Amino acid sequence: MTEKPDWTGRRLEVEVGPVAHGGHCVARYEGRVVFVRHALPGETVTVEVTEDNGGGFCRADAVEVREAAPGRVIPPCPLADAALGTDRCGGCDFQHADGETQRELKAAVVTEQLQRIAGLDWPVRVQELPGGLLRWRTRARLAVDRKGNAGFRPSRSHRVIPVADCPITVKGAVEELAERRWRPGAELTVAADGEGELHVTAVDRKPQRRGRQQGVARQVAGSGVAHETVRGRRFDVGAQGFWQVHKAAPETFTEVVARFAAAPPGGVAWDLYGGVGLFAADLAEQVGPTGSVLLVESSRGAVEDAVSNLRDQPQVAFRAGTVERVLEDEDLQAPDVVVLDPPRKGAGRQVVEAIAAREPARVVHVACDPAALARDVSLYAENGYRMVDLEAFDAFPMTHHVECVAVLEHTPNNA
Repeated sequence: MTEKPDWTGRRLEVEVGPVAHGGHCVARYEGRVVFVRHALPGETVTVEVTEDNGGGFCRADAVEVREAAPGRVIPPCPLADAALGTDRCGGCDFQHADGETQRELKAAVVTEQLQRIAGLDWPVRVQELPGGLLRWRTRARLAVDRKGNAGFRPSRSHRVIPVADCPITVKGAVEELAERRWRPGAELTVAADGEGELHVTAVDRKPQRRGRQQGVARQVAGSGVAHETVRGRRFDVGAQGFWQVHKAAPETFTEVVARFAAAPPGGVAWDLYGGVGLFAADLAEQVGPTGSVLLVESSRGAVEDAVSNLRDQPQVAFRAGTVERVLEDEDLQAPDVVVLDPPRKGAGRQVVEAIAAREPARVVHVACDPAALARDVSLYAENGYRMVDLEAFDAFPMTHHVECVAVLEHTPNNA
């Protein structure tokens, strides 16, 4: 029986190939695939293997750049320095690339996923959001090490790297947490809202029987209710609830979704995974007082916030429950347009088929994962819908994440 290789800890010199989904590039060494973080296509680098399960691939970090690509820059964060090796913070994937290169890498990933999974040859351009590459993030999660220091984890690791600041997070948010000592093992959530209030929640982990842990949440700073304003409307959202983390994302995405949706006056619109009502507010304006909007959201807290946020829009109805369960209701009024912003895993077959069965003229699909988007686009195609437009945004600079808004239209009889 052939013994499986284990290159963990070994250093290799490789030529870096194309970018792949997940924040790494593809290289090859002695017939095996090496997924390399902190490198760029076309570079020659020395890597240290960080994970090897003995199969056809292993994972590695670039620790020395021998031939750099034109887009390489010095990372602005010291915790992204190649000299740290496996002690680099795992929050950012592309700090070693300039902004244009980052967006080109993300566009290549979206294009490749659409082609490979959905069979679409669709050139993608990733648009920059206002504000630049740093100080854009308004919400962050940190872990606490055994000494009580707040920090972030390395890639694919449970270790905690203490931090003094985070250059992609808004000024003051992480510093506030780094200056204090916390209960070891705690998890921290910080949210800086649109009015400048800082909300900090700590979840202290208490051991329970059979080794399980139970979290006890406590509000450390702020009211716990974030106040945001988008397109002139105020939204209240739980500081631990879902809200776009980029400062410019809510305004930008709302404009794009509203433009793509174009719900007819007097028409019917669905807002699935509707959160606190960000998209439903504009849909309500489009359909007007004689139309209707159905907002579906599984978080009861978010639904309560949405009811309050849209109390001046009586044409909006609210359903608390999973989208899958709510769409089983055969008495729902068929929509003219559907907007959905599913979680990272995507909508999936059950939701896509339930939407297609009602035959809306248009579906506006928001996605934060290119592979999940491509899978859902393929499912739409199976059910008589084709993608007619797509806009992509660099809503997560320095990371591999990218946000897409796709438009799908019904094609009767699969024409």
